[in-house]
Amino acid sequence: MSEPYQSPISPGRSWYEDSVGERPRYPALDGSARADVLVIGGGFTGLSAALHLARAGIDVVVCEAARLGDGASGRNGGQFGTGQRLWPEEMEEKYGLEPARRLFAMAEEAKAGLHETMVREGIAADFRPGQISLAHRTRYVDEFRRHADHLAERYDYPHLRFMDREETAARLGSGTYHAGLRDVGTGHLHPMKLLVGLGRAAARAGARLCEETRIEGLTRTAAGLWEARTARGTITAARVLLATNAHGGRLEPRSAAHVMPIRSFIAATEPLAEPDRVLPGNEAADDSRFVVRYFRKSADGRLLFGGREAYTSASGDIAGQIRKQVVSIWPHLSDVRFTHAWGGSVAVTMPRMPYVAETQPGLDVVAGFSGHGVMLTHWTGKLYADRLTGHGDPLAALRDLDIPAFPGGTWLRAPLLFLAMTWYALRDRL
Repeated sequence: MSEPYQSPISPGRSWYEDSVGERPRYPALDGSARADVLVIGGGFTGLSAALHLARAGIDVVVCEAARLGDGASGRNGGQFGTGQRLWPEEMEEKYGLEPARRLFAMAEEAKAGLHETMVREGIAADFRPGQISLAHRTRYVDEFRRHADHLAERYDYPHLRFMDREETAARLGSGTYHAGLRDVGTGHLHPMKLLVGLGRAAARAGARLCEETRIEGLTRTAAGLWEARTARGTITAARVLLATNAHGGRLEPRSAAHVMPIRSFIAATEPLAEPDRVLPGNEAADDSRFVVRYFRKSADGRLLFGGREAYTSASGDIAGQIRKQVVSIWPHLSDVRFTHAWGGSVAVTMPRMPYVAETQPGLDVVAGFSGHGVMLTHWTGKLYADRLTGHGDPLAALRDLDIPAFPGGTWLRAPLLFLAMTWYALRDRL
């Protein structure tokens, strides 16, 4: 019996991999090829772009260095969220009221658009409604209350409401947190099922999907075309979308300066003996820590808990670290068995907002999703396709954001980020 497949780019084998059913394989590109658009990266952004481009009659090739789903798209927490990574209040302060409203509206369109895609393409991804956000310190309680009022009054979003400590404890199954927000306008799903479904839909539409096809270099020719080198040939395309998020390396140095990979980790328990004692309403949850804890139950009653970030390649004892966090919320789970523990690399930017840029003529980068990527990556992939098929410039609101480069250059940015994140992690405990 052969050993289970292990991603070469992400540690641990995920529960998603073992519960997705058939995970299709796509052949590596053998030889050279031509296309209208080359998409580098087979996650949500790349597959969504490929699906919508192919449906519009554009010849598109997708190259994934590992297998589809080996990166964060197939291994994440599965939560939609509402709005962008920054709350509207923060976006107003940074960008102004009208840009904040446009960005919030874009995120709502992303939410609806992903549901529409799943229905149209017949993707069953175990969607469940509801999300709660939890205040781990009393200093956040008034801020949570104001946030619910703010969304209702300024953004016409009636689905979010404040919960006092008593209701928060009832909906969580624990009195650990001081207050919360309940959002019935969003939800959570099985990300690997979504990714597999998007891949199948893109292939049906005519996109050429190539796994285990690493792009080793990009060159712009005198004729204005792009040549991408692989170990077995060259791909020539008029345009390139770099949708690798945390896995771009130095393939495009300008974007690499703005996007930093970090690792996040999740563990899955066996099906809980008393599932209604944990999140009895089956919502997803996240908390107010800077190093956020995020968790939900699967359709078969497991607790999927993410709560640790790392800024180096080390993984350590994933399940052991997460068990401590689980037990701090639900002491009765001290002896629960973990069946899976895994990690994946996500990408962050300095302001934690996406980095969207045409860094060179014909070369677009979409990266830096950390928190709301399930819906926003899908939507930015579609908007990229809309732009190329003559539907205006729908990515302008993201491309116009001020996303500064990380300080310190290639050698110092990771140590500086580590120091900053360590400081914020310490503040979480105070």
